[in-house]
Amino acid sequence: MVDPLQSILKIGASGLEAQSVRMRVLAENIANASSTGSTPGADPYTRKMVTFESELDDVQSTTGVKVAGVETVRSAYRLEHMPGHPAADEKGYVKMPNVDVMVEVADMREANRSYDANLQLIKQARDMINSAIDMLRSS
Repeated sequence: MVDPLQSILKIGASGLEAQSVRMRVLAENIANASSTGSTPGADPYTRKMVTFESELDDVQSTTGVKVAGVETVRSAYRLEHMPGHPAADEKGYVKMPNVDVMVEVADMREANRSYDANLQLIKQARDMINSAIDMLRSS
């Protein structure tokens, strides 16, 4: 028989792991929001995005979440006029990353909230397990 509290812990842990990866990728995007190419016409840093998928655990009959992959987002790069920059083309334009810092910060907040929700789920399950153990000890 599958223990529901163990299932809850497993589901929460899968959410923590997935959101942790998401936050690392978002932090990388923010850190590279100004990373240009090093030669004229070279592509700058390209935004990355985490994709998730359901993961079925046949042993415990639970469905968690896992990272399906980290993909690059192929949207247009911004062009900025910066003559004299090492990556400037013949007209003085530099390709800038396709990263919108405000979008990344909003996504980071959402990922952080999801992480916190999974952490609270695990804490509550742990408290329930401890309460059950205390009840068994007192009987």
